[in-house]
Amino acid sequence: MESRYIVKNVLKAITESLIHKIPRASREAQLLLMAHLNVDELWLITNQNTDVTNTERLFKWVDRRAKNEPFEYIVNEVSFYSQEFYIAEGALIPRPETEILIDEVIKYVENPQDGLQFVEVGVGSGIISIMLAKKFPNAKFIAVDISQDALNIAKINIEKFGFEKRIELRLGSLLDVVDEKIDYLVSNPPYIEDGVSLESNLDYEPQNALFGGKVGDEIIKALLDEALKRDIKFFSCEMGYDQNGKITSYLKDTKIEHLDFYKDLADFDRGFTLRL
Repeated sequence: MESRYIVKNVLKAITESLIHKIPRASREAQLLLMAHLNVDELWLITNQNTDVTNTERLFKWVDRRAKNEPFEYIVNEVSFYSQEFYIAEGALIPRPETEILIDEVIKYVENPQDGLQFVEVGVGSGIISIMLAKKFPNAKFIAVDISQDALNIAKINIEKFGFEKRIELRLGSLLDVVDEKIDYLVSNPPYIEDGVSLESNLDYEPQNALFGGKVGDEIIKALLDEALKRDIKFFSCEMGYDQNGKITSYLKDTKIEHLDFYKDLADFDRGFTLRL
């Protein structure tokens, strides 16, 4: 008698549990089973009759996904800039658009070998500071967040990549806990207007990493003030698609050398770099 818990039967069962509840149920079934077995898609296709063990954990995952909990939180893994990172509730799930922020910073650093002092505000899972640490081997990083949960997650990732001596984590708001001279400020701050209705899966993500205030750009403006006050030479920041005009207007009477906006993969405004 054919075992119930072989790959092809388990895939069918997961798909049936997810259908009508989330989009792409069949593909999500594959992804959940691949993560559970720690295998790739080729293995899954060529091992349809292989037994699946520890199905209790797997079907708990399926129940969570059926409630629209993000896949990344369920499997505690997220891909960013071709690297795999640990992720859990308490830190925002990295988006592909944030990879462009990394590229923007790289574009403005003239000599990657310089011993620059970077500060990241809102470190979350640590992905930005870690990727920049990989790109700039002599740079030092101070990474700040108001959430201890986020700092705990970032710590796991920093240790995974071996950057404990180059990325220092600090609990605090904005730059309140940073007295050092800053060469480059970088941030992916919350920038959504308070009260905006979001997709249900975003309910699982930390709301203080999503909503930026009554207007939405309050934290960005606070960081701009800090950059100007402290004479920080470079500041690269992610923003909302509709905030270009507000930021330009906010800076119109200040002495800046350069303000460059960049777009995301869908051709929406997504961030800027300020040079003093």
